[in-house]
Amino acid sequence: MRHLISIDDLTDAELRRIVDRGAEFSAGLARRPAPLDGQVVGIYFAKTSTRTRTAFSSGSLRLGGSLIAYGPGDLQLNTGETTEDTGRVLSGMLDVLVARTAGPEAELRGWAQQGTMSVVNAMTAEEHPTQALTDLTTLVRHFGHVDGLRILYAGEGNNTAAALALALTRFPGVHFEVRTPPGYGLDDAIAHRARAQATRTGATLVERHDMDELTGGYDVVYTTRWQTTGTSKPDPDWRNVFAPFRVTPALWETSPDAVFMHDLPAHRGEEVVAEVLDGPHSIAFAQATNKMHSAMAVLEFVRTAAQAEVPPAGERALVGAR
Repeated sequence: MRHLISIDDLTDAELRRIVDRGAEFSAGLARRPAPLDGQVVGIYFAKTSTRTRTAFSSGSLRLGGSLIAYGPGDLQLNTGETTEDTGRVLSGMLDVLVARTAGPEAELRGWAQQGTMSVVNAMTAEEHPTQALTDLTTLVRHFGHVDGLRILYAGEGNNTAAALALALTRFPGVHFEVRTPPGYGLDDAIAHRARAQATRTGATLVERHDMDELTGGYDVVYTTRWQTTGTSKPDPDWRNVFAPFRVTPALWETSPDAVFMHDLPAHRGEEVVAEVLDGPHSIAFAQATNKMHSAMAVLEFVRTAAQAEVPPAGERALVGAR
């Protein structure tokens, strides 16, 4: 029994194993027994979700599990029950709880204070770890590897950007360039942890608050919607502040071979123009499908000890480079 609440909960080997296993599922190469046979997965989403909720629901069923789904008004948390008490009760009836709260990570840590039920973070205010695992799975499927890739992220330094920073800096030679509007950058604590990892692995994390002096030669251009789920912006003029960070075809002038990624949902004409999202460089919808494959790898990992093992390099090579 394991939890996955932050990318930081994973060792380097565990991170690579989950990503490679997700790519195996995506490529149709994974032997798929039923590691969740006889187990019950609770799906609790206090905020809206299309991809993540469907991915974990579908993935649970494909791995042999049964489901109980909870909406935002269904748990006694709304009447004042503590997260610890809720966790103790649910752990007597569930094997896994996949939860999106968009609140503080500490809430999920409270649910994890028991010894039988795995807790999976489907998005908190600080971090969206399963999105980063999906994205790395997609990179492995497309490029065959993550090491050494050059990735430009343009937009808000939100929970997706935080998870990407913590995950990508684990891979040697990765250049992760984060361009965010002033006042909307990565959380200082997240950036500090990611830079420490980059120093250890030989990756590079660059953060600037403009779109000037882009180095080009990127393998990936990535953005997210500007209005993160469960949040609002105090500045009424925020759209004008974000406008220079819109992804347009101009970014491909110096990166002609880059692919475009987006965690979706997208607002065409805001963070990205339709010509890019629906164009030949976009792999955003394949990325969305990989959320299910990655969710299956996560569920297997938290309930199956063997999934912590790293496969041989030759096996990993099978799942990339379609």
